Amino acid sequence: MTSPDHDSHSGNDAHRAHHFATFAQQEHAARLGMWLFLATEILLFGGLFVAYAVYRSVFGEAFHEASRHLDAQLGTINTVVLITSSLAVAASIHYAKHDKRAAVLACLAIALLLALAFLGIKSIEYLHKFHEGALPGKYYSYSEVQLPGASLFYTLYFLMTGLHGVHVVVGMGVLTWMGVRAWRGEFAGGYHLPLEIGGLYWHLVDVIWIFLYPMLYLIT
Repeated sequence: MTSPDHDSHSGNDAHRAHHFATFAQQEHAARLGMWLFLATEILLFGGLFVAYAVYRSVFGEAFHEASRHLDAQLGTINTVVLITSSLAVAASIHYAKHDKRAAVLACLAIALLLALAFLGIKSIEYLHKFHEGALPGKYYSYSEVQLPGASLFYTLYFLMTGLHGVHVVVGMGVLTWMGVRAWRGEFAGGYHLPLEIGGLYWHLVDVIWIFLYPMLYLIT
């Protein structure tokens, strides 16, 4: 008697690369590879988080005061936007499992629009900081906060949020490619592995922002 696991993968042989014995083996390798890649991303941001913790311990008052001059309302809106986009990506995977192509496309489109909204809101915030002179390092000229270490706070702010923004742009490219493949009808018959792998990356982008939001906007 054929096992349920075998049944779930037997229709995916057309998507199996020649160097894998079974699709289940390919699926396992793809997931493992993605998790290892995500681990390197965590190490990248982890280094920045450690630097932030060290400098905040040294310049606590300056970090607190500088944080008060960030727009917490925009930060909160962007948090809701990213969480919602992550839910849309999760929903697209659910609909792919049920061969609902139109719903998959709709969810990916929503996720992309929300990602674009996130970048738009962040751009507004950046422009405001440029106008105020709340810039990194020697370019700092913000008169409202003149404590030692304030320029360092904004250096970390632009570095961490800018790097995160780059990841958002890359994620949008991934989601666009997944949308093209969904439109072609490639995610059918139980095959949705690329969508799941791409979704993992997008969830990481969301999780990183969930850490950045309180670190930068909610310092007490």
